[in-house]
Amino acid sequence: MKTIRTGEVVEGTVIDVKEDEIILNIGYKADGIITRNEYSNTPNLDLREVVHVGDTLQAKVLKVNDGEGQVLLTYKRLAAEKGNKRLEEAYENHEVLTAKVAQVLDGGLSVVVEETRVFIPASLVSDVYEKNLSKYDGQEISFVISEFNPRKRRIIGDRKQLLLAEKAQRQQELLSRISDGMIVEGKVKNITDFGAFIDLGGADGLLHISEMSWGRVDNPKKFLKVGDDIKVLIKDIQGDKIALSLKFPETNPWLTAAEKYAVGNVVEGKVARMTDFGAFVELEPGVDALLHVSQISRDHVDKPSDVLSVGQEITAKVVDFNEADHKISLSIKALENAQKQDEETAEVE
Repeated sequence: MKTIRTGEVVEGTVIDVKEDEIILNIGYKADGIITRNEYSNTPNLDLREVVHVGDTLQAKVLKVNDGEGQVLLTYKRLAAEKGNKRLEEAYENHEVLTAKVAQVLDGGLSVVVEETRVFIPASLVSDVYEKNLSKYDGQEISFVISEFNPRKRRIIGDRKQLLLAEKAQRQQELLSRISDGMIVEGKVKNITDFGAFIDLGGADGLLHISEMSWGRVDNPKKFLKVGDDIKVLIKDIQGDKIALSLKFPETNPWLTAAEKYAVGNVVEGKVARMTDFGAFVELEPGVDALLHVSQISRDHVDKPSDVLSVGQEITAKVVDFNEADHKISLSIKALENAQKQDEETAEVE
């Protein structure tokens, strides 16, 4: 029979397994015992589900005689020592590790690598703020060891830097294949009062409220929804900032405005807004015309709001068209004058 001493690593064959105890033949005059607490940190673990008779295990001697003539062994502490060494190597080599989340804590996540716990603080779990980390419970995640101090039981994992590095790589790949004027597909990621951020598959682009339509958009949240798939125009790229637009050149309403709104044409529109000097009438999205207060009626009008209201449909004649400055002037008064002349002519006849 061999001799053994405390702290020695021994190897043995499992000869019996109980719910909370493993018995090993270690080639000594007494059998070795591994209790549930010395096998794993997992609470209420049924050892019969993970160890079987005939298995070979390595363990470390805690006591040569536990008081009952048996050798008290520890499996988890030996594994932890191996795990510490493994993590130290990973720390020094900046190795990416993958492990299953064992526990979700108030301040972060706990993962186990070869029976050694690694803590990932909430601030290092993701590249965005996440209040609730419960979705990570039981998931396999990748991380690096950013701090290794086993004496203080401080082994810190970092998942955030991997996500940032991956994001930076995707961004560079995207920027290398897009340019001003291209039309690309994206998904609405977030909507604010001033516009929407579109995920282009590697980086986000900003679709400003002024670029959502040739017409006016008062509320981006009524115009788009998070998750929408859309095609957008790359308007401008400045470094890592991407400006987007839905105002495609071929849909510019001013391309056909000269024909539609030539001087003398009678048109219909909707009152969009009013000032003291007149009302602006939307003829179509992106094309507004001015109806001056002096042209609202043959009768004298002090303020446009006295006879008009926002949203009101009106019919008027185009009296001026300036394509260069995108300005159109309307007159209801001219229509009334024409009608009056027709009535007088009819009376004479």
